[in-house]
Amino acid sequence: MSLDPPTYLSSLQNNIRARPIPWDGAVRAAHITDADLKKIKSVDKVRKEQRKQTVEGNLRGYADLFLGGRGTKSVLDTAGKRADVVQYILVLAGDMIDDIPALTSALLSHPDPYAPFLPLLSQSSNPEDPVPLLTSSVLTSLISHALTTSVKSANLGLGTARALPKLYSYLSGLAKSSDPGLQDIAVQAYSALLRTKKARELFWKQLAETVLPLIEILRAAAGIGNDGETSTLWNGNGSTRSTAETGLGGTVGLQLLYHVLLVLWQLSFEGTLVGDGLQQEYEIIPLLIQLLRLSPKEKTTRLLVSTLVNLISANQSSLLPAAALARLPSLLGNLSGRHLTDPDLLEDLATLKEMLEEYTKTRTTFDQYAAEVRTGHLHWSPPHRNPTFWHENARRILDQSQGELPKKLAEIMGKSWDGDKQVLAIACNDVGCLVKAVPEKRDYLEKLGLKARVMTLMADSDEAVRWESLRAVGEWLRYSFDS
Repeated sequence: MSLDPPTYLSSLQNNIRARPIPWDGAVRAAHITDADLKKIKSVDKVRKEQRKQTVEGNLRGYADLFLGGRGTKSVLDTAGKRADVVQYILVLAGDMIDDIPALTSALLSHPDPYAPFLPLLSQSSNPEDPVPLLTSSVLTSLISHALTTSVKSANLGLGTARALPKLYSYLSGLAKSSDPGLQDIAVQAYSALLRTKKARELFWKQLAETVLPLIEILRAAAGIGNDGETSTLWNGNGSTRSTAETGLGGTVGLQLLYHVLLVLWQLSFEGTLVGDGLQQEYEIIPLLIQLLRLSPKEKTTRLLVSTLVNLISANQSSLLPAAALARLPSLLGNLSGRHLTDPDLLEDLATLKEMLEEYTKTRTTFDQYAAEVRTGHLHWSPPHRNPTFWHENARRILDQSQGELPKKLAEIMGKSWDGDKQVLAIACNDVGCLVKAVPEKRDYLEKLGLKARVMTLMADSDEAVRWESLRAVGEWLRYSFDS
C-alpha cells in the first residue's frame, strides 16, 4: 500500500534540493573527488528521464559513488563533516533509489550495501538532526526493495538481517517523540518495511522498542493516559466523542492514527506469533475495541476490524474470551446500524460475529470468570458479586488445572495497579469469597501469599481496596475463631 510521504520529511528534502552547494570549495578541501563531482553534476537538477538514462549508462560508477568500490571510498565517507554535502548526497541517493530500479538492484548486489549509511543513524541523539533522518529514509527505501526481492528467495540476506534491527531501533526513537511529524516518519517507514514474515518477526523481537510507542499513540487516541485508568477499555464506558479534525483522543491526528493502525494490521498477519503477547503486554483486544467504538471513518474501522479478525482467529481460545469481556458482541450489533459499504469490511464483520456467536453459545458463567482472570485484568462483571456463583464454583476454581486460577489471582494481586486500583479491590473480593465458600482451603490460599497480600492492602491509599481487603481478612478471621 503506497502512502503519501510524510510532510515533515518532504519539506526537509525539498529545502536541501534547492540549497546551493559550493562544490569547488568541497573539492579543494578534499571533501569530494573530481570524479565523484562529475557524476553528481551529470544528474544534478536535470529531468528525471535524463537522470535515469545517465545513471543506467554507468550503473557501476553510480553504485561506487554511494557505496565505494574498486579502490574508492563512498562519497559519504570522503564528505566527512561537510553536513551540507552529506545531506545533499542522502537526498540524491533516496531520489535515485526510488526512481531508478536498475540502480537499486546494482546497490543491493554490493557485498555490504548498507555500510556507508548505518553509522550515520547514530551520528546524533537529536531526533530532528537532518542526517540521521535522511539516512533512515534512504535505508528504508533500500531495505524495502531488498525485502521485496527476498520474498522470492525466502532468504532475507545476512546484510539486511543485520541492518534492519538497527533501523528499527532508530525509528523507534522517532516514534517515541512528542512531535507528530517525526512519529509519522517512523510509522510510515515501519509500514514500508513490514512486507515479509521475517521483517515482521524481527520487528516483534524488538517489541519493547518498536511496538510499545505505537501502543502509547493508540492509548492516547482512545483517551487513556499511559498511567491512567484502564477499566474503561473493558467496560466500554469511555467517551464516544471524536472528530476527524482533532483525532479520537484530541491529541492524535487521524492520519497518524491510520498509519499506526496500518502497521499493527501488517503485524497481525503473524497472529499466532504476536496475538497472545500483544494481549498480555498491552491489552490489545480491548484497546482495539475501544478505538473501533470511537472510529470516525470507514478506513480506520476497516483496519481495526481486519486486525481483530487476524489476531482473534489465530488465538481463539485466549482472545475470544477477551473480546467478549470487552463487549465486542454488543459493539458489532451497533456497527450493523452504520452505513458501511466496503465488501472486505462487511466480510470481516461477519467473520467476527460468527466466531463470537459460536463462543458465547457454549460459554458458562464459570467460563466467563475463568477467562476474565486469565486476561490478568479484573472488572466488576456479574460473577464477582453473585453468591450463587461462588457457592457452585469456588471449589472448581481452586482445583481446576492444578490451581491455575488462584495462582493467577496471586499474580494479579502482586502488581501495584496504580493506574487501576479497582483491579485490587475485585481481587480482594474474590479471595474473600473463596475463603467463605471453601474455608478448609485457607492454608492453601495462604501458601500462595494471598492472605499476606490482602492484609498489606488494608493500608492501601484507595478506599475501595481497603474496604474489600478488610472484608477478605474478616472471612479469614471468622473461620479462624470458629475453628
